[in-house]
Amino acid sequence: MEYKEVKETLEKFGEAVINSAKVNLKKNDMGGGNLFNSLKSDLTAEQNAFLLDFIMEDYGMFQDAGVWGAKPSLATSYKYKRQGGKRVRAGIKYKGRQKGRSTNSIFTGANGIKNKFSYKSKMPPMQPLMQWAKRKNIRFRDDKGRFAKGNYRTIGFWLQKRIFAQGLKPTLFFSKAFRKEFKKLPSELLEAFAIDVERQLILGIKK
Repeated sequence: MEYKEVKETLEKFGEAVINSAKVNLKKNDMGGGNLFNSLKSDLTAEQNAFLLDFIMEDYGMFQDAGVWGAKPSLATSYKYKRQGGKRVRAGIKYKGRQKGRSTNSIFTGANGIKNKFSYKSKMPPMQPLMQWAKRKNIRFRDDKGRFAKGNYRTIGFWLQKRIFAQGLKPTLFFSKAFRKEFKKLPSELLEAFAIDVERQLILGIKK
């Protein structure tokens, strides 16, 4: 028996999840990058089963679920002043905060289970951070207002250290898209299955 309607329903579900996830990435100012362009769905028909795979860059799951930082205080920025010929701290300019938190991301478990992803010793990859800075045209300037040399690499290194310390805030860009479309799937699959069965019955009668 061919399940043509069921197959088409699953393909549409996969496409809807991907489209919704891309919309969520754009809302988080992450549209047009490697992660955005890597999002795909792939349906494979096997004996007595369909396999629906969702494909994305490896770091996509970390963007979705967030990552606990290794030590937020490492990202703290201080104000300084001269005192007795020495440079001493004069207060806090920016206090590093933990950005990772418990979520119900589909990548880490459901219903508020503590986020499993955390930085311990391995830094986040620098290349995507450099590409992000280049795409957004974010560059440092020197004292004269000129763009400094090696800007994108410098920004990538700075972001890498800060993300390692503070972690990543969850976006749930994929989890929200998946759950939104999945709510409609059971009824749509049931309807598609009924059409396939009805089609087989009609063909059987004609034979």
